[in-house]
Amino acid sequence: MTAEPRTVVFASQDELAAQTATRLAAVLAEAQAARGTASVVLTGGRTGGAVLAALREASLDWSTIDIYWGDERFLPGGDPERNETLARQELLDHVPVSPERVHPMAPSDGEFGDDPDAAAEAYAVLLKDVPPFDVCLLGVGEEGHTASVFPHSPAVEETARAVVAVRDCPKPPPTRVSLTLPTIRNSQRVWLMTAGAAKAEAVAAAVAGAAEAELPAAGARGRQETLWLLDTAAAGED
Repeated sequence: MTAEPRTVVFASQDELAAQTATRLAAVLAEAQAARGTASVVLTGGRTGGAVLAALREASLDWSTIDIYWGDERFLPGGDPERNETLARQELLDHVPVSPERVHPMAPSDGEFGDDPDAAAEAYAVLLKDVPPFDVCLLGVGEEGHTASVFPHSPAVEETARAVVAVRDCPKPPPTRVSLTLPTIRNSQRVWLMTAGAAKAEAVAAAVAGAAEAELPAAGARGRQETLWLLDTAAAGED
């Protein structure tokens, strides 16, 4: 059972990022108070990076927060196009995280070499005994993709595996590693964040319940909460 989507609209992308960071800090602090730890799945992109930068100011015990990624570009470690690189630049290099609690997806020059299937399988093994994520942050593409689950792709049809290699992506780079929709739906809260008028059509269709094969973002829902965090342009209000 997953939560029906709700939308929250902000006047600008800057306000979206600041307020999302404030919401996220509150949820993570609540989880820490309840059980001593918290977990979050990070995303990339302009909006995702802005949220991470805003999180630097949060009063959190970063040493007890487990950090995961929803998807990753299968590129060498440190490549500026990797979501891990963005997260380290905007947040992780500026707060006292515990290195053993930071769980990036393997790069293409890592221990699995240029084998995205092995990298995906290793991440699935890592997640096997992980409790539901407290918050899964996601971006949304103009055509409705989320994480690296694209419309009419093998990944959007996947129901058995937690993490998959994604090839021939319509957006560069073509090879990625991604959580699947069932894994995303095992999160307590799924927050989809996006800005700009170019996203408005996909947002409206996904929130209205479009088929996930057509618009994968429509299938990204949380067990407890599904939030669409939008600026006015993405909400179709401009």
